[in-house]
Amino acid sequence: MPASSLPAILFVDGYNVIGAWQHLSLLRDREGLEVARRELVEALVSYSAAQDYDTHIVFDSQYRHTPGSREAITSYLSICYTDYRQTADTYIEKACSDFRKDPRKFSHRLIVATSDRAQQLTVTGYGAEWISAQRLWVEVELATQRVRHKQDKLRKQKRSAGRFLANALDPKAQERLAQLRWGSQFPTDQS
Repeated sequence: MPASSLPAILFVDGYNVIGAWQHLSLLRDREGLEVARRELVEALVSYSAAQDYDTHIVFDSQYRHTPGSREAITSYLSICYTDYRQTADTYIEKACSDFRKDPRKFSHRLIVATSDRAQQLTVTGYGAEWISAQRLWVEVELATQRVRHKQDKLRKQKRSAGRFLANALDPKAQERLAQLRWGSQFPTDQS
């Protein structure tokens, strides 16, 4: 996705992405849809936090006789289940249409992740940005690598800094310790 300083709202067509990401597709076929959904959520929780995105994963409930619902997973990610007989496509398209009247449109980007060509054309017509499910996978992997690299770097710094007790002291205490070590006297208090 293009870099931008504006915060973003990301809508993810959940089942479309599960079908497009090979490891999730295989997981769905082997262990069931619920396991694949959970894995998608886990991947996008970290990604959304790293990118500072307000992410909404949308799943169809068209074959279930239940009303739509929304479940907040973290402050960065929520799961939306559509109403009975509503598809994720129509839910996302309506959200994009509503966003045109939302005052946040001046301060936020709106991004839709799907590989559905018809939905791509519709949401870009509403002014949203579009990325394919495969591109989202690449972005998630890159963000994961950046976070791991940053964590490894911090761990190495902590290990090297923590080897000696003196490194844990504030600079003034380190100076006093050095003076003691070399036989210097502390400056006398002139008060």
